[in-house]
Amino acid sequence: MLRVESVAPGSYAAEFGLLAGDRLLSINGHEIVDLIDYYLHSETDHLVLVVLRKDDELWELDLKKEPLEDFGLVFESSRPRQCGNQCLFCFVHQLPKGLRDTLYIKDEDYRFSYLYGSYITLTNLDETDLQRIIRDKLSPLYISVHATDNALREKLLSTRVPDILPLLKRLTSAGIELHCQVVLCPGVNDGVALQQTIEDLSNLYPHVASLAVVPVGLTQYRARLPKLKKMLPQDAISCLELIHQYQQQYLVQYGSRFVFPADEFYLLARQGVPAYTDYENFTQIENGVGMVAQFRQQSVEVLLETELLELDKITLVTGCLFFAELVKFTEQLSLKTRVTLDVLAIKNDFFGADITVTGLITGTDLLEQLQGLTLGDGVLIPDVVLKDGGQLFLDDVNIEEIGSALQIPVVVVESSPWGILDGLESLAAGVEIIHV
Repeated sequence: MLRVESVAPGSYAAEFGLLAGDRLLSINGHEIVDLIDYYLHSETDHLVLVVLRKDDELWELDLKKEPLEDFGLVFESSRPRQCGNQCLFCFVHQLPKGLRDTLYIKDEDYRFSYLYGSYITLTNLDETDLQRIIRDKLSPLYISVHATDNALREKLLSTRVPDILPLLKRLTSAGIELHCQVVLCPGVNDGVALQQTIEDLSNLYPHVASLAVVPVGLTQYRARLPKLKKMLPQDAISCLELIHQYQQQYLVQYGSRFVFPADEFYLLARQGVPAYTDYENFTQIENGVGMVAQFRQQSVEVLLETELLELDKITLVTGCLFFAELVKFTEQLSLKTRVTLDVLAIKNDFFGADITVTGLITGTDLLEQLQGLTLGDGVLIPDVVLKDGGQLFLDDVNIEEIGSALQIPVVVVESSPWGILDGLESLAAGVEIIHV
């Protein structure tokens, strides 16, 4: 059963008088165990719901609605299954002590992969899980492969695991679409090992629809962890050369490039990022694949619509990796708006200088590096630094603390050209702290 956390005002559920604390038992005779059951069985025009009220009264509700129309129930979050692997590169293992408990959760749950696009290794599935995935067509799923050679994969995951290829073949033969990733560790699963992984997975195309290769991220908190090499420019260049060869081959063979390197490889190698169309459907953008190309495409659109704004100077913050790219856009945007746009790259002292992505900026680093500067009429902060659209940075600093300490308006914006423009317009309209 699913326990109701809240009911949307004006929704069907509200009209029927459902309340927080009620429990949904079944829909159209199907037992509701988790959110997957709810979504699978609620997307129809006729629903018969059995609900156990807070006072233990049993209700049966009968209604008609549009097939994809929401019923208006928000359920309590379920705790994901935990990961038993000890991956050499696991970011959770590289966190300092003292952060909030949820940051140390290592999820490994096929349900979260289906619902939210979380990557899983398939190492904790039992036969019942596999049968459910196949029976209910839980597709697509997102799989962390890292290496198809089983001995190497066990080394990377630091535990005994089932051979990945038979699992992938079973799922794909049942029509389950998979998107895979490799976290590339120099000297471990690159070179010949990466070639084997790419070729093994490409043989399962189109059911393995895409493969992202992302560089390992290493923080300064690895004192008692296995030694790994950080990604150097030459490593990035070698990786790009290999992947580009396969892309050309697969574009002819499949009509798709299939394997895509994360943008970080291009920035580290100081090579030009491919064109927007080269990323096809942007299926791996959440993995940092194609974000620069998408940003550039949106930049053109934004600059065509931008007008003068009554602001003097605005400060934008970003990570060191994206600094140069953001500056190119803001220079053009400044000419259109007549607003001085000052971009500041926040050095990651919290996790270490090798961590350069924007999403891992902490509130502590942000405050320390902004205080004492002339920031102008306000600060734009990208939403990727906050947890799931909330108020907290990774180090539990609240966004309101930033505005209070800096004593100027702070606007949290979507990490895109449109988000930046919306943020500037919000500041011009006189907002204080807001998510736009």
